[in-house]
Amino acid sequence: METFPIEIDPEQIVDWIMAESRLAPHEFRISARRAIETRELPARKELRLGEAERDDLTEAANIGALEIAPAHAAEGWLITVVVEDEFGPRILDQAEVTEEEREIDVAVFYDSFIRPRRGNASAAAEIEGPEAEQHLSRLLKDIELNRHGSSRAASPRHTRKSPRP
Repeated sequence: METFPIEIDPEQIVDWIMAESRLAPHEFRISARRAIETRELPARKELRLGEAERDDLTEAANIGALEIAPAHAAEGWLITVVVEDEFGPRILDQAEVTEEEREIDVAVFYDSFIRPRRGNASAAAEIEGPEAEQHLSRLLKDIELNRHGSSRAASPRHTRKSPRP
């Protein structure tokens, strides 16, 4: 699989996929998840913390990931939108520390990660060969142009050649 960044604003991708899913609910497989990632607090001079204070603090980030794939896996592509919203140094309660990654609804992903416009958002794609690249290129063009439903039906991706007589 080849992976590359997508140069479309992640908010535009999520807005588009939510609208398209209402029009054609079975065209894509969509999954979203959320996790709290904890890391040791880095030793920095500007923090001026003692050993006891450093032990109580943890650097944490709220991570959201949305995966969009075709309903037919044979098309061979995947789009992933990831948002990392750093909480910064803080004392986490036990429930937050032990919380595992969990699946969330696309609307919850949007409301929690995209709408607030906090954190770092990025989008990437994975493809399995030239045919998958063609499918994905047409899809990304539809997203860029905000083409939905019947207006997408006229795009080359959805046009079927009739057999020659």
